[in-house]
Amino acid sequence: MPPSRRPIIRAHLNRPAASGPDSCPEAVFDVLSEEQAEAAWAEITTWPGYAPTPLRALDALADRLGIAALHYKDEGERFGLGSFKALGGSYAVLRHAADWLAEWRPGESPSLASIREGAHAEALAGLTVVTATDGNHGRSVAWGARMAGCRCRIYIHAGVSEGRREAMAALDAEVVRIDGDYDDSVHLCAREAIANGWTIISDTSFDGYMEIPRTVMAGYTVMASEILDQLDRTGKAPPSHVFVQAGVGGLAAAVCARFWQRLGPKRPRFVVIEPEQAACCFESALGDRPATVTIETETVMAGLSCGEVSLLAWEVLARGVSDFLTIGDERVGPVMRLLAAGEAGGGPITAGESAVPGLIGLIGAAADETLARALGLAAESRVLVLGCEGATDPAIYRAMMVPGPDDPPALPAASGVRHDD
Repeated sequence: MPPSRRPIIRAHLNRPAASGPDSCPEAVFDVLSEEQAEAAWAEITTWPGYAPTPLRALDALADRLGIAALHYKDEGERFGLGSFKALGGSYAVLRHAADWLAEWRPGESPSLASIREGAHAEALAGLTVVTATDGNHGRSVAWGARMAGCRCRIYIHAGVSEGRREAMAALDAEVVRIDGDYDDSVHLCAREAIANGWTIISDTSFDGYMEIPRTVMAGYTVMASEILDQLDRTGKAPPSHVFVQAGVGGLAAAVCARFWQRLGPKRPRFVVIEPEQAACCFESALGDRPATVTIETETVMAGLSCGEVSLLAWEVLARGVSDFLTIGDERVGPVMRLLAAGEAGGGPITAGESAVPGLIGLIGAAADETLARALGLAAESRVLVLGCEGATDPAIYRAMMVPGPDDPPALPAASGVRHDD
């Protein structure tokens, strides 16, 4: 099979720098504490429209892959925004709005509920929040700004679809499209925020900018807590493996940290999946330090087109993840269609382009006997994948539902893979 047609292109496994099945280390708590996760839970679960998203059992696909169980966390309807990002950016906007009000009104400690109810809208009209985005994070920030009553300016790069731009503009955000890639939009956003006194609400962290991304990650832990509670209520054991996609790494790190906090030495094995075109976490794992990659070709997995790992996320991933895989774009459409047809089990599922890398990684690993053995995949394995978005751009989703003449099958019979151990 030619390299570009392989489900898994590269594998970097069993990193010695990663911790084994030990209790959660203090360094992870320093990045994201249990108190921060619990505060996010206490707030977000009170929002109008809150409901745990479904945890779907993909029993038919589990049988075909020869594993005991496969669960898919379906984030497609989260707060009507279509992705797990609704938990992070919006929460960070509200938390920052409360801090901003307290700074300008000494002695006051406004609650997030009072901010959401519009009690401080007049004062918050003087606050401007900004971010750079591939789409979903910006939509969450815009929604949070609308709830708070503050201004919102969003930077998008050339590859962001018009449908995603329109979705952010519909939430009253000012959307600025630039030439270049995601990282170019991040840098312009930072420069203009400094020049104008605006506040960046980013899901990626860098030197000197940690607290807001930490709050964003705390919001993401709500999804992880839901998963563990859903499994517990139905009498199912926690997963043995989590196959999770990464852009800047915030999602993977937040789920890894929360599972580690709650499960301790019984935490699952995490496998991080990235597009080969934007594998900043993979390259960080190879060098055992945060890495930046140049994106020369955009991936169809738009939400994962990130060239620079978040420093906070890497602090968790470096300790908690030993296995990193990269994939190509070829099986994104076929696996999206497999879910839409209900052939995996769990009923028909609407999964966006960035929702399926975990499944693609699992399918590719299961098809390669050597890789499956190295990852500990066996008949008793219980795997969790994170369906992080639904059809966040309906036009792109409809196009992906049409098979191309050269599309490979969703489920390969066998696969080769290049190992970078």
